[in-house]
Amino acid sequence: MILWEEESLNDREKIFEFLYDFNPTAADKTDQVIEDKVENLLQQSLMGVQRDGIKGRLLIIPEISMIVSYLVDGSVIRIMRVLHQKQKFPT
Repeated sequence: MILWEEESLNDREKIFEFLYDFNPTAADKTDQVIEDKVENLLQQSLMGVQRDGIKGRLLIIPEISMIVSYLVDGSVIRIMRVLHQKQKFPT
């Protein structure tokens, strides 16, 4: 099961709104890519990388320059944040 934490949903909404102002189609496609890549974690929960100082794992989505942080808690995958790769990831 995938659980989107409130902060990750807020991140996703901000990304969508920012892109929507410039290109609604791009906003829809970007959000769908995020959704699809996160859904892949149900099959391969450890596909993200681990980095020193960051709790959990990072799913890198290069085609849209996004990084998703997540924690694996048994059968639950908790999506913590969704940020652009140029943003500083909170520790």
